Amino acid sequence: MLEVNELTKTYQLDGFSVEALRGITFTIKEGEFVAIMGPSGSGKSTLMNLIGCLDRPTSGSVILDGQETSKLKDNQLASVRNLKVGFVFQNYNLLSRTTALKNVELPLIYAGIGSGSRTERAFEALKIVGLEERAGHRSNQLSGGQQQRVAIARALVNDPSIILADEPTGSLDSKSGTEIMNILKLLNDQGRTIILVTHEEYIAGYARRAIRLLDGLVTSDKRVGKK
Repeated sequence: MLEVNELTKTYQLDGFSVEALRGITFTIKEGEFVAIMGPSGSGKSTLMNLIGCLDRPTSGSVILDGQETSKLKDNQLASVRNLKVGFVFQNYNLLSRTTALKNVELPLIYAGIGSGSRTERAFEALKIVGLEERAGHRSNQLSGGQQQRVAIARALVNDPSIILADEPTGSLDSKSGTEIMNILKLLNDQGRTIILVTHEEYIAGYARRAIRLLDGLVTSDKRVGKK
């Protein structure tokens, strides 16, 4: 499913080299639920960007479904991002004046799916997260928890190989956060591969495995309990 091999990322800032990742290697199998943990500056967001094809490594490789993504052209990377990776961000990244249904349709538009099929698939994705009755509501008419559920539906709509959730509960109260994690747990129980970035032990407890980073290196990779 996903192979990360000797991955490094170095940034040039004000004439200095900053090593965000310093040779990371691990494999994630289909159907796993993995939490990537670490303090601020540990490299977890950089790692997420490389796995999600939002950036390219300085060296090493990310292999997703047999494709080494660092060797792909920009248009090929864009296709991988849209079809193979579903993103769930902390701040939802929805179009505020656009309905929930239209927000979920966006990846299908980029994939060239016709309008009739788009609407049907987007509505089915909203049903999965329990928001079909809110399909016609604009994003700015929804609560934070509801907006994050729309974001999960958007991540699901192209049936991606993996879902990358970057601090998905970070902007939510504890009740809404628990609802979001229960949805991700259910999706994993149904066979979805989920990679979760979090700094909260409680949230990581929903995963089956935790990879911990510090200063751009993996410090531990262990099985954990699942709620």
